[in-house]
Amino acid sequence: MKTSDDLRSLLERIDHKGYPAYKDTRGSYRFGGYTLHIDHVQGDPFASPSKVSISIPGRNAGFPARLYDLPHKRIALQDYLTRVFGRKLESYNFKAKGSGKSGLISVSRCGQEILERTALSIHPESGDISVHFEIGFPARGRTIAAFELIKILFDFLPECVLSSFYYKKLNAGALEDVLSLAEDQKYIRDQLPKLNLCAFVADGSVLPRESGVSSRPMRQAVAFHSPDSLKVTLNLPYHGPLSGMGIPKGITLIVGGGYHGKSTLLKALELGVYNHRRNDGREYVITDDTAVKLRAEDGRSIKNTDISLFINNLPNGKDTVSFSTEDASGSTSQAANVIESMEAGTSLFLIDEDTSATNFMIRDELMQRVVHRDHEPITPFIERVRGLYEDHGISSVIVAGSSGAYFQVADHILQMDRYMPKEITDFAKEESKAFPPVTLPNEKPDSPSFHRVVKPSRTSPKNGRNKIKTLGKDAFQINKETVDLRYAEQICDSEQTTALAYALLYAQLHLIDGKRDLCQIAEELLALINDKGLAAILDSGYVKSNLAMPRRQEIHAAFNRFRKL
Repeated sequence: MKTSDDLRSLLERIDHKGYPAYKDTRGSYRFGGYTLHIDHVQGDPFASPSKVSISIPGRNAGFPARLYDLPHKRIALQDYLTRVFGRKLESYNFKAKGSGKSGLISVSRCGQEILERTALSIHPESGDISVHFEIGFPARGRTIAAFELIKILFDFLPECVLSSFYYKKLNAGALEDVLSLAEDQKYIRDQLPKLNLCAFVADGSVLPRESGVSSRPMRQAVAFHSPDSLKVTLNLPYHGPLSGMGIPKGITLIVGGGYHGKSTLLKALELGVYNHRRNDGREYVITDDTAVKLRAEDGRSIKNTDISLFINNLPNGKDTVSFSTEDASGSTSQAANVIESMEAGTSLFLIDEDTSATNFMIRDELMQRVVHRDHEPITPFIERVRGLYEDHGISSVIVAGSSGAYFQVADHILQMDRYMPKEITDFAKEESKAFPPVTLPNEKPDSPSFHRVVKPSRTSPKNGRNKIKTLGKDAFQINKETVDLRYAEQICDSEQTTALAYALLYAQLHLIDGKRDLCQIAEELLALINDKGLAAILDSGYVKSNLAMPRRQEIHAAFNRFRKL
């Protein structure tokens, strides 16, 4: 292996040469206490920055094994160190001068959620640390500015590494806080099924966000406080006693006036499938981690999905046991989303009537009398929600602001009043007696079929160069094919979208053979990731793009929305 002196000599030799001479720097270089790897060099100063990484032996980093010996602790520590390193790099960003992206130094930007990322990984046994980030190699025009890069690699970077990845240089109290929060969050998550709960919202939580484009907590927001009837007190390993609202399994209805916090509560539950950082306001909002937010999705593609639980006897005679369309309606898309979520293993549906198809959710008694059931192909969700829980173990949390029909089938009814929840189950049930109940079917429907074999596309990518492009959290492209994920609303980071793109590409190259079904493919992808790490799905020897771990539910969502499969 080459030394840092070798790298310095090389850079001095190529100073003022044409930019392509930077390619000679690729390789590994031994610095004091860590190794620098120049994995990929950008083609010119205006291209995407160069990909570099560092590796630090666990004996040098010196982190006690108790901080990373279990997955939830390791992921929390990785997240914390990535944030520390990112802040250090920010202080040196663009201090080396030049054209284009010269002097840029950046690592993954972590949001409020704590996710496993390829940007930084800690080996669970040795404690070795590997960090992937980007540097814009400096140039003047398209001429190498080697001494600017020397400043980055020999002055800025060692300081950032030393102050970010060496245990003795870090705040021990902050590290203990990371550990304690991770342990407490894991404890709550483990307690949910034992207490027959599908979610927990701690008293004092701050649910509203700063703005529509900021996920930071709103200042001076009303803190959450549980109604006494649903209050649960947990004795956390580090925090000690913590009280909050436990949402029982079954069917829970959230009602209230506009702007009183119904959707805000539901949004917090949506993202409660992830752990959150300290001071996010939602760090103790914990939801069943298989939960899926359901909505209508007009225009999406559906492939061979059994939606007969909800839709039958279409006027055109189209098969709904193996339903396909390239342009789904609101009701058919939401029906497909239910079935696909069941296939992905969810045990909790989260639904907001504002983003649902009305005819999928409810047909009131008057409409049933005017348009007879025999003439309506849609069996609304209200007629299936009880069976989904009793027969399939899938709970539902539903936000309703205009229709009281769900009072009839709900187990618990919460009213949000100025962001404060009140349980009104008995009152709402009593009031509903004055109105005609919705007629529910007596017959028990057949369980949907989930065995969907995935067949290769005629335009499947080949081994070799395939172009991946991520469009924020909303979509990705594989070569020229776009997968629209705007309505997979629990994707919280664009790096998850990138990971889904690479997972789909990997499956096309290695797993989709016309014999495996979707569940088998997702299972094999997750097994590969668990065994070899998230970077195992990348199709190259270096980390082209940093990835963040998606859930099984989002892997299914990406496959289901890829029109060419």
